[in-house]
Amino acid sequence: MRKKKLTLITGGARSGKSNFALELSDPYDVRTFIATAEAIDDEMTERIRRHKDERKGNFTTIEEPLDLAGVITGLPKGNGVALIDCMTVWLGNLMHYENADREDAPSIQAFLNAISTPPCDMVIVTNEVGLGIVPPDAMSRLFRDLAGFVNRKVAEVADDVYLVACGLPLKLK
Repeated sequence: MRKKKLTLITGGARSGKSNFALELSDPYDVRTFIATAEAIDDEMTERIRRHKDERKGNFTTIEEPLDLAGVITGLPKGNGVALIDCMTVWLGNLMHYENADREDAPSIQAFLNAISTPPCDMVIVTNEVGLGIVPPDAMSRLFRDLAGFVNRKVAEVADDVYLVACGLPLKLK
């Protein structure tokens, strides 16, 4: 049995990460899109609509803002690829709903365990939030630090890691 491939895509906001993730998923016949965002305001509702349009109905979509580990372990047999967009939105959801404020938070550890032996190939989109200035408040610094930790842990087990800037993917691993 072939080892399932894990690809991590990181970069800044609006850098082209999601489009690149869709391109990597294109060769698969059976695709699942795991959406972590919630339509909490008009701007996010419009963003979600645009992302759905970009997928052109080529994916089965699962909307899950919190339990990524449960979705991953529950993916049906025969699924070719699962695309998670986006891991940092999920992390923000965990901080908001579950008060996840530590690297050993149960939901974070469950996610890391689930991707260690994925049931299908996976493409995970995240944001690189640690390249800017030090955030002025404790919660923003905590988010930056947790995102850096989770990104690093996923990159450790990923087969391929890409940094996307200006729409151009640069393979890091």
